[in-house]
Amino acid sequence: MPYPIKTLSELPLLLLGLRKSQKLTQADMARQLGISQQSYAKLEANPAVASMARLFRVLQLLGAEFVIDPVGVPQIMHQ
Repeated sequence: MPYPIKTLSELPLLLLGLRKSQKLTQADMARQLGISQQSYAKLEANPAVASMARLFRVLQLLGAEFVIDPVGVPQIMHQ
């Protein structure tokens, strides 16, 4: 099921929910990322400061993906 994110403030709750639905702890995620639990807790609380590469890896570990869906943007036709 898709979970559209409209503001950055929604991303921490989504990451938390995805992690808990996988029955993973912050320590589990940190171990798989090669960082401390404290570093992962900071990332989960404020993912906007994480690199895109790190965020993609987190989503991969959570079985999720990053999708860009242009809503309300006209399609550009190439000729």
